Amino acid sequence: MTASADTPLDRPDQFAELHEDAPGEQPVNLEMLLDVPVTVSVELGRARLSLRELLQLKQGAVLELDHAAGEPLDVLVNGTLIAHGEVVVTGDRFAIRLSDVVSPTERMKKLR
Repeated sequence: MTASADTPLDRPDQFAELHEDAPGEQPVNLEMLLDVPVTVSVELGRARLSLRELLQLKQGAVLELDHAAGEPLDVLVNGTLIAHGEVVVTGDRFAIRLSDVVSPTERMKKLR
């Protein structure tokens, strides 16, 4: 079976690759992505438990996390670390004051 001239295998120019700041190319327009909803979460820390230990937890139980008191919290977007921060109270709500934002270059490296 032979491929016709219209198949993507014979016409690789049909599929443009994305390059970071490639010389002579127009920058990629990300404007259409600005309204895409993402999930932002703040992680106090983590704990690893066996299923037995998890099922034995009761109201009032203390679950020790791997972060020490006073350490910055991790701010994640769709599960990817983007910043560190500390808890603050604004009015009657908790908030996060960002103390360190991961650079866009570092975030892109972690996505690959």
